[in-house]
Amino acid sequence: MKTPKNITKDAEIRANLAEAIRTSGKTKKQIAIEVGISNSTLADYLHRGMSPSLTTFARLCEVLEVSADEILNITYDNKN
Repeated sequence: MKTPKNITKDAEIRANLAEAIRTSGKTKKQIAIEVGISNSTLADYLHRGMSPSLTTFARLCEVLEVSADEILNITYDNKN
């Protein structure tokens, strides 16, 4: 079962993915075709809380030309 913190993180990831799609200059249909998924599957990722497989997620990042860290909002503290 997801905790509220996880739900918030999931929403953040969906928002980051949506932003990457908006700034890509491509339509959702173009992205779906390039990734090899249906338009409805892409909509599921954005609006219905479904998560892509790791392979599909990696392909989304490639097609959108963003790092997984950007979508997942992962930052690293480089302090030693």
